[in-house]
Amino acid sequence: MQFTKAEDYGLHGIIYLASQPEGKITPLSEISEEQQVPEKFLAKIFQNLSKAGLIKSHRGVKGGFTLNKTADSITVIEVLESIQGPYFIAKCLADDKLCKKSNMCSVRMLLQATQDSILEVFKGHTIADLVAWEKEHTS
Repeated sequence: MQFTKAEDYGLHGIIYLASQPEGKITPLSEISEEQQVPEKFLAKIFQNLSKAGLIKSHRGVKGGFTLNKTADSITVIEVLESIQGPYFIAKCLADDKLCKKSNMCSVRMLLQATQDSILEVFKGHTIADLVAWEKEHTS
């Protein structure tokens, strides 16, 4: 299992927003530059985060983005799923019909247990947690 670039960039982008002073409208170009992410790609990712209600887009000359919710109320899974959709580590977990042996497949059972554990971690951590971890390791 590997994060997509979109998931990685989206998480880093929203962490950057969360680390800004409250109410600061942060231009996409600043986020892109600071996170070393292509601006056009980040714009597409932020469009999804905005549609999901996690961030807010501000138009105009002094436009940019702010969080639309508090960082401690945005879970990692919300960010990931707003970018890529429901999170599955294997195709067979997304659709039982892909495999004739899905009811009795030991590999599928193992993958399901693994996915459940991963989702528990993603649901149990917020963007505020990630911001705190970054501050802890850069101080």
